[in-house]
Amino acid sequence: MGLAVFGRARTASRVGRVRPNGSWQAVARKDLLATSLPWRALAYVVTGAVVGVVVLASLVASLTTGALFTVFLVGVPLLAVPVVAAVPLGALERRRLRIMDAEPAPSPHRPARPGPRGWLGTRLREQATWRALAYTGLLAVVLGPVELIAVTYGLLMPLVMICAPISVAEAGPIVLLKFWPLDSLTEAFAAAFLGVAVLLLAAYPITALATAHALLARLLLTSTKAESGERLAELTRSRSRLVEAFEVERRRIERDLHDGAQQRLVALTMTLGLAKVSRGEEAAELVARAHEEAKLALAEIRDLIRGIHPRILADRGLPAAVAELADRSPVPVEVDVDVPRLPEPVESVAYFVVSEGLTNVAKHSGAERARVRGRLDGRLLTVEIRDDGVGGADVTAGTGLAGLADRVSAVEGRLMLSSPPGGPTLLRAEIECLPALPP
Repeated sequence: MGLAVFGRARTASRVGRVRPNGSWQAVARKDLLATSLPWRALAYVVTGAVVGVVVLASLVASLTTGALFTVFLVGVPLLAVPVVAAVPLGALERRRLRIMDAEPAPSPHRPARPGPRGWLGTRLREQATWRALAYTGLLAVVLGPVELIAVTYGLLMPLVMICAPISVAEAGPIVLLKFWPLDSLTEAFAAAFLGVAVLLLAAYPITALATAHALLARLLLTSTKAESGERLAELTRSRSRLVEAFEVERRRIERDLHDGAQQRLVALTMTLGLAKVSRGEEAAELVARAHEEAKLALAEIRDLIRGIHPRILADRGLPAAVAELADRSPVPVEVDVDVPRLPEPVESVAYFVVSEGLTNVAKHSGAERARVRGRLDGRLLTVEIRDDGVGGADVTAGTGLAGLADRVSAVEGRLMLSSPPGGPTLLRAEIECLPALPP
């Protein structure tokens, strides 16, 4: 089974950019050539033509190879390659949208379950994947060829005409574009001026084409209103559960202080009071008892503080704190955590993920061994807790994992659980972050 919770809030400045819903008005502006939009549109169309040609060639090769080898059943998986490839292509196209507009293009895909099979199963059940596949076909068959024609006739031909005087001066009379004979420099300069005019006029259809392509890409490759509403509702529920979890944690700390350390401090005070009015051996025994009570109270307060934010985590970072958790675990734990110092909220969340995971391993899994692995790949921190227990962990059976998912969501992360009956169990947290600067 899988659990994935994430929240993401971003803002982007759009100064000097054209909003997607206002692009057509921008194309009709009289001062269009004085803005940066035609240059960005040209870059978008040129890169779109290149991507379209590559996608078309890849589709033809994949489908042809798959069809040829289908007889041997080897080509069947190759026929699914376009579906799988549509997802990274959609991610690339969402990045390319930044050329036309600064508005971020959020991914419509849900966090996937761990492993290739989990990722593929999640993606095949999403509407966003099939929309991306439809966009891939349009890019290869329609958009790419149209943009290639636009680049050829709207950019390359005018540039060839502009360079006509150079060609005539070096080679003498030429036939421009295979149909226009140029016998003198005068005719060549006339062709060059015409090329400049064509180049300026081509800015309008190229900008319109780029605008239409960008709008279609946003329509097919970004979240729909229903998907955005669902994510917003889940984010709201996650924040509410997180607030409730913090309130429960506050009451737990108050209860632990009242029932534990406070009672020992009260007993310590009474023992010291009796020692004050006692004499001889009786006073020495009371002082010794007060000393033991003070050490127990100090130990309970230290344990309580460790549960809030361990000192070793603040002083030595996540690897040392995880190693201490492993030492305290009744189940043998192999630790493989190799990360630098990270921002304090990220380290704290990662620590509690490991703490909760190892607690569940000890209480419920019946495992003989567990393994904790942590890596920072670029900006993505990944923490995994595996065990060889009986599996069958259920997120809805308690509040621990649900509260942990909300805690991870609060730092722009996601939590995934895979625990089939019979095991093994994998708890995985992914948090996007930047390494902390050295002191």
